[in-house]
Amino acid sequence: MSSSLPPRPHRGWTFDELPIGRRWSTSRRTVSETDLVIYATQFGFVEGLFLDATGAERAGYSGRLVPGSLVMSIAEGLIISGGAIAGTGMAYLGAEIKVLGPTYVGDTLQVVAEVTEARLTSAQDRGIVTTRNEVFNQKDDAVMVYTPTRMIRSSHVDD
Repeated sequence: MSSSLPPRPHRGWTFDELPIGRRWSTSRRTVSETDLVIYATQFGFVEGLFLDATGAERAGYSGRLVPGSLVMSIAEGLIISGGAIAGTGMAYLGAEIKVLGPTYVGDTLQVVAEVTEARLTSAQDRGIVTTRNEVFNQKDDAVMVYTPTRMIRSSHVDD
């Protein structure tokens, strides 16, 4: 998949720079044991599937599972740290999320995003943009797809 990935952004895109069909990819990030333990204990995900390797194995999994909410958080971090909405993103308005397969500690995640809807607001200084974000592991298996809707500035502002 690496050779066919769309380019990565270098700065936040404005509404006009996000037409329907625009695609981009993020960098990759490996989910660590530390990521899982901190997330699970801090937010109460103390289920055996996440914290008990034997329990996860008994349930039919081949490793320590990572909660879908952590997968999405990592995916959003990759989108944000990649710069696609740096300085242009104004609000996160919601998303539909589908977990397609398991993510395990040690998996390396990458996101490919594509603009699926875009409309200018009546204020004209911002638009509403929806993307389809596919999260892939190191085997190129899609493990999640989510469709965030965001409010995006129409032009850059000086910070």
